Parts: sequence; C-alpha cells; structure tokens
Amino acid sequence: MSTSPTIEVSHLVKTFGATRAVDDISFTVPPGSVFGFVGPNGAGKTTTLRIMATLDEPDSGDILLCGQSIRDDPRELRRRVGFMPDALPNIMDITAHEYLDFFGRAYGLRGAALARRLGEVEAFTGLSPLREKTLAALSKGMKQRVCLARAIIHDPAVLLLDEPAAGLDPRARIELKEMVRRLAATGKTLLISSHILTELAEMCNGVIIMEQGRLLSQGTLEAIATGMRPDAKVCEVSISVVGGRASPRAAAHEDVRPPPDDAPLRALLGAIPAIRSFQKAAGGGWDAVLQGGEEEAADVLKRLVEGGVRVTGFHLRKSTLEDVFMNVTKGGLN
Repeated sequence: MSTSPTIEVSHLVKTFGATRAVDDISFTVPPGSVFGFVGPNGAGKTTTLRIMATLDEPDSGDILLCGQSIRDDPRELRRRVGFMPDALPNIMDITAHEYLDFFGRAYGLRGAALARRLGEVEAFTGLSPLREKTLAALSKGMKQRVCLARAIIHDPAVLLLDEPAAGLDPRARIELKEMVRRLAATGKTLLISSHILTELAEMCNGVIIMEQGRLLSQGTLEAIATGMRPDAKVCEVSISVVGGRASPRAAAHEDVRPPPDDAPLRALLGAIPAIRSFQKAAGGGWDAVLQGGEEEAADVLKRLVEGGVRVTGFHLRKSTLEDVFMNVTKGGLN
C-alpha cells in the first residue's frame, strides 16, 4: 500500500465576500484511514469538502487527491471521489433505483456492468427492498442511504461524507457506522464531517479540527490530547481508598469512624509529576487530572501503593473527542 497521503490539502483559501470561510489550511489524510472532520457551525468544513469534491473552486492553495490536483482535470478526478452531501436534492418524483441508475450512467457504467454495480450498492446499503419507492416516500434514514449509495456507485477511492448521521434514529446510526467500517475495510479513505462526536470517535482513527475557517489541530485523538493547552484534561483518574481507623471511644459503635487523615495522600499526589491537579470527590474518593495515558496511570497506582495508601478502586477515563473538541476550540463564529 502507498504511504503517500490520499488527501493532501495545502494552504487552501476560500472567501465569500468579506468572510474568509477557509483560511490558509493544510492537512493530510493517510491512505486507508477514516478521519473525522469537526468544528462548530460555520467553521468551513462543508466548504472544504465541496472544494475537494470539485464542486467549488478555491481562491488559492491546492488539494491533491490520490496524487492528482483538483485543478488539473476535475472531470477525471471525480471518478476517484465520492461526495455524500448532508441531504438529498429536492428531486422526489423518481424511484431510488432510477436515481442511482442515473448516476451510474453519468459515471460511464452501461449494460451488465451497470446492473451488477446497482445490485451490489443497493444490497450494501439495504436499499434492495425499497428500490421501486420514490424518494419522497423514503424516511430520513433511507434517504441518507440513497445519498451514500450515490457516493459509492462508481467505487471511488476517496469518500467525503458531510453530516451522514444528521437526523438519523439510533438504529440507523448504528447501521451507518457498520457501513463506514465495511467501506474502510476495503481500503477506501474516508473524511467524515459530523457533530455527533461520540459516534465519530468510534468510527475514526484520526481527527481534523477547524474553527472560523482555520485549522486548529489534526492527528490521532491521543496525539491531539497530549498536545492540548496546559489547562486541558488529558485523562481523569478516580481513586478510592480505605478510610481511617476506628477510635477507642467509638469501639462500641463500628459505624462511627473519624475522618481519615488526608495529609499523606495529598502529599503523595502532589509529589507525582504526572498529576496536574487533584481534589476530594463527593463520594469520599479522589479525582485527579493526569498528563499521560495508561503507562502513567499505572505508575501513579504503583506510587500510591508503595507509599502505603490502601487503594480499593482505581479508574482511568481517557480524553474523549468531546474533551479534545471543547479544549481546542473557543466557540467563535465565522
């Protein structure tokens, strides 16, 4: 497999009047990977995807898809790219099969090859039982399946999905995630824009974050979390410990115990470099913010045990895509 990026964006700029929708962004997506494309409304994600799909032209900069510039031969490049918009166009009086047949022919498929590809795509997206229904009669989830089927009808190497899960019910979202995994397993490169961050994190092995037209961060979730600004939560650790000993006066009342001596534990946590901050939890345990991952957490647990702390519970929660998004973005509008 080639190690060259399948998607390579270089100093891309696009303006609409006084608004700089895409502001000199550069990023790459490796071959065969699934990257999430996230940012607030107005961040410039859809504009970037439309430029990649050769539907809009940039003011400056370039995009290479499979090594080919979008400026050289857009018509030929469209054979390598599948674009799934966030909704079907308002053409509702044709059947799902007729709609896909039209796009198959537009990509040069004919005869037996067209019939075979239509059958494969309809089976893959679960549209076979609905092929004779008009687009107007389809649910939101089924319309999204038609959008995806249209994007893959010509078997492209690159897939650009703009809010594919918008408005879907839980079952449809689960089924969409499974289709994305199956597409990725065939070696396709996917760039997926979505506001549903929890589900996006389950599908992707990398993320690109934009805000106000500018690129804020890119890479794996772990790499971005490690490089976040100093006040970011990289990992959270919950620690439960055994309380203090019963006092002699309370010997007859086993349920009455003095508050534990927190000073040794506080001193120990404060001396561990990987611990950014810590505080007493409402349930009696401790919550700590950890710079690092599993190895650093294991070292913290080892230090606590060696320091004489009687640990009864130790839980590590890694940074989620929501954590990364909230710490990297600032909530600005474009």
